[in-house]
Amino acid sequence: MRRLAAVLLFFLTTNNALAETPVKELQKTAKALFGIIPAKEKLPDKTTLEQIELGRKLFFDYRLSKDGTTACVRCHQPQFYSTDRLPQSMGFNNNKGARNAQSILNLKYQTIVHWRFDRASLEEQALKAFTTPLSLGNSSVEESLMRLKAAGYTPLFARAFPKSSTPLSLENAAAALGQYQRSLTTRAPLDRFLEGDNKAISLEAQKGLRTFIEIGCVSCHNGPALGGRSLQKFGVFQSYWNLTQAPNPDKGRFDVTQKEEDLYVFKVPSLRNISETAPYFHDASTSDLKMAIRWMGKLQLNKDLSDEQVQLIKAFLESLKGELPQRYREAPELTSEAHAGLTI
Repeated sequence: MRRLAAVLLFFLTTNNALAETPVKELQKTAKALFGIIPAKEKLPDKTTLEQIELGRKLFFDYRLSKDGTTACVRCHQPQFYSTDRLPQSMGFNNNKGARNAQSILNLKYQTIVHWRFDRASLEEQALKAFTTPLSLGNSSVEESLMRLKAAGYTPLFARAFPKSSTPLSLENAAAALGQYQRSLTTRAPLDRFLEGDNKAISLEAQKGLRTFIEIGCVSCHNGPALGGRSLQKFGVFQSYWNLTQAPNPDKGRFDVTQKEEDLYVFKVPSLRNISETAPYFHDASTSDLKMAIRWMGKLQLNKDLSDEQVQLIKAFLESLKGELPQRYREAPELTSEAHAGLTI
């Protein structure tokens, strides 16, 4: 992080630092700011393919919800690049959440969970999803476990967690879901460009990358996911609802901590696959990527971006679209048991 801060300080305080730089210098600078998603990802220590496959099945299985209508994939659909394209995502009994669903792709490179960082980890989020009314909606841990057993998961947990004294548990389910989600990365044309392939992205996208760095977007949108690693006030230079026209402004992390400094603070979202994940912002206030770019320039940087700057940044952001992993693009085969209509 110190190296990143040094690179940012240099380029954000030097006039036109990248305006005329050769491609190789642009690649070097951007690589230092973002890093690269490699062509082949290694499994983390103590993670097995059996655990990832278990997490995949759990992710796609609607039978684990109280009414059989909800699974993780309901809000994070492959055809929408892991979103649902709804202003407010829905869970058990069609209960609406307060915000729209963020993509789970490239979570491996992110540290902040949820818009308001109200979960300490991805595992905590998965664990609570089983009994949260806005997710699977089960009445208790016991009911969640009975649904797992009724859906035929007992031998799968035993294979995935052979050293566990109690293989079938919500803690192990959460661990498997976390490991599966972290395995879902989307390598994009930008990654090939940063590895030295000068033609991987268009000249317009290269100019957009320069612009993205020069005007200061990288101060928040950095790292391999281009975001997801920090919290930021939405509306640094003016109230965000002045532009978004939000009728009931969301107070963000303040509602979690009750601290004044957290008022209107949200997770800085990843920009990977952003061209495919509209609507934008926590309140889904626009589906127009150009409008979102223009708003961010004004709200966060106090800059009135020109039409040319907006178009160039859009071209750069489009170079962040990657290919979906096969284990996410294709739904797994599940057991034939029906949904267990039990209530505890």
